[in-house]
Amino acid sequence: MNNQPESGLPKLSQPALRALAGAGITRLAQLTGYGESEIRQLHGIGPRALKTLREALAVKGLSFQEKK
Repeated sequence: MNNQPESGLPKLSQPALRALAGAGITRLAQLTGYGESEIRQLHGIGPRALKTLREALAVKGLSFQEKK
């Protein structure tokens, strides 16, 4: 409803979607290039959004970038 299905992004709040869009993230797979801590720092991404993103990545066999 509040995002395009082909993006692969799960249903998130508008502030969370705006935060991702502001960072140039429009597709779920793009999150694999970011660490969880980087995404957590975006204004609009709270614990619930982070959990939802983590779960959506796991369903696709993906994950956030590991710390280097």
